[in-house]
Amino acid sequence: MATALHPEVFYYDDNLVSALLYEVRLTTAYVNRIATIVPPHDVHEAYSRYVLSLFADDKRTSQVLRRMIERSGIEHRYSCLEPLSRHNEGEAVDTESLYIHGRPTATGARMRAFQRHAPDLAAAAIEKLNLGPDRDRITHLLVTSCTGLSAPGIDIDVIERCRLPSTIERTTVGFMGCYAAISALKLARHIVRSEPEAQVLMLNLELCTLHFQETRDVPQLLCFLQFADGCAASLVSAEPHGIALNGFKAMLLPDTRGLMSWNIGDTGFDMVLSGQVPAVIHDAMRASSNELLAGAPGGPIDLWAVHAGGRSILDAVERALKLAPGALAASREVLRRYGNMSSATVMFVLEELLRSAARGYGCAMSFGPGLVAETMLFSIAG
Repeated sequence: MATALHPEVFYYDDNLVSALLYEVRLTTAYVNRIATIVPPHDVHEAYSRYVLSLFADDKRTSQVLRRMIERSGIEHRYSCLEPLSRHNEGEAVDTESLYIHGRPTATGARMRAFQRHAPDLAAAAIEKLNLGPDRDRITHLLVTSCTGLSAPGIDIDVIERCRLPSTIERTTVGFMGCYAAISALKLARHIVRSEPEAQVLMLNLELCTLHFQETRDVPQLLCFLQFADGCAASLVSAEPHGIALNGFKAMLLPDTRGLMSWNIGDTGFDMVLSGQVPAVIHDAMRASSNELLAGAPGGPIDLWAVHAGGRSILDAVERALKLAPGALAASREVLRRYGNMSSATVMFVLEELLRSAARGYGCAMSFGPGLVAETMLFSIAG
């Protein structure tokens, strides 16, 4: 039998609704703090020596590789694995013997290494935030990673290790690649705008060096040359200090999905990173700059936080947007000091801007499998 609805169900207090809408409209999310960390082992020189040793019998290819290494814009890259100085056929390349020269490493072994090392790096990054009494105020935890998978995962690990409230709402943004941090910041902004009292802890953790593949394929070796391990922890809330998150745009580039991919294989995660990617990004940025920057303030964009995916990527963005020399200085510095740490990288760039006391309106962008470009408009006030 049908039940008549009480007419008061349809009654709204117009003043209350207006007040609530006004509050939501005025709520701005801020990245209040960023802390970054890398593992202790600088492996860039060791990797370079190792790659060149694979072509000891091919002087021409060795010379090409040496030149590409020197032109990479990278001086340091860090890994959770400690390299060994010697690695003859059948010998370990690292102190944990994850990699044995001449033998493939199973995906399961790589994931067990992730489970050993990821929680320590995550906890260290969170401790660098110096949360103090704010630790008990954390309401949400967002984790991005595309280099390790397990359940219970890193979210549960950090709650236990860092003594965070057990009532935290947890969300994992998995396998989105280098642009995942901007996707997570977008989610954090939605949370804060809908719950102005929320305190969102974001963790971007990648152990890219767990996915090295021994090969004589030069493009693949140059791809591995870019990547490193790193972790960023950030606090996002409505408290008005730090980096204001002003807006987001996403762009899926048509007919490009084969240019960048990241698949789980039997002997690790298999990456495809085409040499065409910088040119495609250049053309897309040049054609769509007005759309991507829609909603920007009337004044110029003073600050740029571009994912340091490689020197050629940064050069492509700089040319496409006709940026002034030095506009991408923060991104190039992160690339030089750390390499490409996948989703954590753009947070390292934003931290670099905060550390330099930069002020003004900014644009952040990252790229990843799809091919997808994710952009974010932000501002840093004095």
